[in-house]
Amino acid sequence: MQHTSEQYDEIIQRCRDLFSKKMTDYGTAWRILRLPSLTDQIYIKAQRIRSLQENEVRKVDEGEIPEFIGIINYAVMALIQIEKGIAEEPDLKPEEAMALYNAAISRTKGLMEDKNFDYGEAWRDMRVSSLTDLILQKLLRVKQIEDNQGKTLVSEGIDANYQDIINYAVFALIHLGVHTH
Repeated sequence: MQHTSEQYDEIIQRCRDLFSKKMTDYGTAWRILRLPSLTDQIYIKAQRIRSLQENEVRKVDEGEIPEFIGIINYAVMALIQIEKGIAEEPDLKPEEAMALYNAAISRTKGLMEDKNFDYGEAWRDMRVSSLTDLILQKLLRVKQIEDNQGKTLVSEGIDANYQDIINYAVFALIHLGVHTH
């Protein structure tokens, strides 16, 4: 499991670097996005990955990797929005946003480690296409919870679903052989 932890950190470092660079370009404009908007962005990316997996011919040859990275970063934004609330205008300094990013990832990695312990790294035997389908399933669940104004009878909340989405996307990127160096 130590290997998983190191691989996880490598993937997250790549995602964090991109998040930081985009913040330099755009600031924290994402702070105005409501959760359904973030969910829809993630859904579009997951659908694109599924389409890439099913189609031999591609009009744009970017591949799955940038889409999975985008899924991770949008899901972190969603976790921050749940924690901080939606802003009317960008209200975070880059260093504050990075601290919130790191805290959200720390909680999410902790969840992954707990589940990995319980499930014995079963994800290693899964295909990237299965992980994609699980992400889409989680997104459909989140959309349903959002449509129910956040109320669930027996299910975990939206934040746990976003955390699972991040972890599935990290696992997919590990399977795809993504490294930071």
